[in-house]
Amino acid sequence: MSDAQNEKIKDLERKAEVQKLRIKRQRKVGYAHGLLDGVLTMLGPDDTIVDCGANIGEITTKMAATGAKVFAFEPDPWSFERLERNTKEFANVTRFQAAVGAQAGTLNLFRPAEFEDRPRRASTASSLVPGMRDVDESTDGIPVEVVGFADWIETKLGEGHKIRLIKVDIEGAELDLMESLMDRGLPDRVGLMLVETHQRQLPAEAERFAALRDRVKDFRAGCINLDWI
Repeated sequence: MSDAQNEKIKDLERKAEVQKLRIKRQRKVGYAHGLLDGVLTMLGPDDTIVDCGANIGEITTKMAATGAKVFAFEPDPWSFERLERNTKEFANVTRFQAAVGAQAGTLNLFRPAEFEDRPRRASTASSLVPGMRDVDESTDGIPVEVVGFADWIETKLGEGHKIRLIKVDIEGAELDLMESLMDRGLPDRVGLMLVETHQRQLPAEAERFAALRDRVKDFRAGCINLDWI
């Protein structure tokens, strides 16, 4: 077999592997969003939902359609403007142009280098974590407000909110956030937490991610899902 034929076979094998990974991801996405849709069918006006990392509001609008009270957090000004526009018809949505974190304060939000050319796609990867793969660390980032989320949740619970669902998609910052919530036992005081984890983008934090998964068993069965996507 010639070198050209061998190279063609290798190229086909690489393409087949890429396709297998794409199909695997599509299945995971289908399962995750099917789970979300199923949970939303059980919620109504007496319930509260929190969307952390709302982006432009695609999932926030699904949440709002249940009639539940929805609190949506989005720190990126580009995305927040579109979140406001896309959810303006829902009186039950309260929007915060802020990130959520372990502590209140101000941090810099880093966008991917491709943001100027492809803001819609790139906006989903903006992160408070400068070490995240894909973000552009050559800039100083955008200063954004950070809400101390554990304190915020306890305040809402004290006000009588029945927090049935919390979605967390905050591009690497979920490590600090979830550790702080677990330290205070809050997962047992709310409904379901759907959390997208980003260990592939943060390989240096592999041990912390493993410890986070190990801690899930300390809480009510099924209240934390770390495989949402």
